[in-house]
Amino acid sequence: MSAADSAFAPVADFAAVKVRQQAAWSTGNYAVVGTTLQIVGENLCEALDVRAGSRVLDVAAGNGNATLAAARRWCDVTSTDYVASLLDSGRARARAEGLSVQFEVADAEALPYGDASFDVVMSTFGVMFTPDQQKAAAELARVCRPGGRIGLANWTPESFIGQVFKTIGKYIPPPAGVKSPALWGTKARLEELFDGSARTITTIDRHFTFRYRSPAHFIEVFRTFYGPMNKAFAALEGESRAAFVADLTALIESRNRSNDATLVLPSGYLEVVVERL
Repeated sequence: MSAADSAFAPVADFAAVKVRQQAAWSTGNYAVVGTTLQIVGENLCEALDVRAGSRVLDVAAGNGNATLAAARRWCDVTSTDYVASLLDSGRARARAEGLSVQFEVADAEALPYGDASFDVVMSTFGVMFTPDQQKAAAELARVCRPGGRIGLANWTPESFIGQVFKTIGKYIPPPAGVKSPALWGTKARLEELFDGSARTITTIDRHFTFRYRSPAHFIEVFRTFYGPMNKAFAALEGESRAAFVADLTALIESRNRSNDATLVLPSGYLEVVVERL
């Protein structure tokens, strides 16, 4: 982008965007969807090679998939999110398993912890949605000790979920000046975000497979429980809503590999391990 183009580039109101995002993620009940993603947190802990007794911070933890995976490996885990109700769900899950976890409301862009407080910092499909990506990445690096590891699971731009958000954006344009969350699912953007704080960045292409009764069942569950989708449906009416459903259905059916009435749909994500300088 040239200097002239930069002068006219839209300036994002990150504070206003964050308020709207927090309202969206507080809508519905993300835990219904989030719990199905548990295997991602388990795989990430293995990729991070977490050790018993490690100080672990889960950022934008949602209902605690990665949190629980680390706690099951005898780590000292702090689980954070800016939606208190999601932490309540994670707390209930930890209590049911008899796991000791510290749950705290915290903003991923302003973590209330000192420098180098944790051996491992991680986030699964969470920190990628922060409006100020550079600030969020800087916070992850700041609270991770030198030689520690930052682990991420991020949907990729061409993944199913990446395309779901692109479809939502077709009907409800994203806020001006805010970069796509799916950029966190690219090696190039990660290198930008962790420039100067990473010794190495290792990425592996993985897939999570959504399994539902049917394409219609997937849409109904996400419409009811997944905040961004819930908000999208609430904002659309009549022909616009019908067109949105048609586009979603076409996207789902184009990637469904079940060969029967059910839904078996893989969505690519990038598993990331950053070694802290």
